[in-house]
Amino acid sequence: MVRRYRLLVFDWDGTLLDSAAAIVDALQLACVDIGLGRPSDERARHIIGLGLNDALRYLVPELAQHDYAKLVERYRVHFRARDGATTLFPGAAAGLERLEREGHLLAIATGKSRRGLERALERTGLRDRFATSRCADEGFSKPHPGMLEAVMDELLIPADSTLMIGDTTHDLLMAANAGVRSLAVSYGAHPREALVALRPEACVDSTDELLQWLLANA
Repeated sequence: MVRRYRLLVFDWDGTLLDSAAAIVDALQLACVDIGLGRPSDERARHIIGLGLNDALRYLVPELAQHDYAKLVERYRVHFRARDGATTLFPGAAAGLERLEREGHLLAIATGKSRRGLERALERTGLRDRFATSRCADEGFSKPHPGMLEAVMDELLIPADSTLMIGDTTHDLLMAANAGVRSLAVSYGAHPREALVALRPEACVDSTDELLQWLLANA
């Protein structure tokens, strides 16, 4: 079968891994630790998918520059304490295996650090499932197209044969900035209405729907 999209690029947190709640909790506790007000769930969820430094500057723009390192350190402490309890969304691992068998190249473009992604891939056993990956600490953060362009350049896949799959507006905007079509998932960090407003190919509500859409349309 001729595939419409040879390359499927996945976001990680909130798309494959059910980690949004842990990220929000860690962000909020980190802010409290250094004497800041506790940000709302909505504001904390909005920055999921960005590189950590960009995310924290958006979350607490009033923080003095020299205090950001302390906030990053406290966030990492709290997230690491929760990281081991986060799990893949139901059916995600089997779905990725099926997509690879169907002839797709799979890759990751994530706001996580390289160290964080490697730890997550090791824990979930998915390291060998992906042809390549790019992280926010290796270049520009989303929605800049750099990560996605680097993935396509490495794998020699053009934009019109690539699909970006993610749970945030940052993912969809990165795709648009790279000239790549996108598929949204509504079960992660950002609300469905915000995702649909950016006109992805579709917006699915579960990993089962995600797999079925990809098998039928990708």
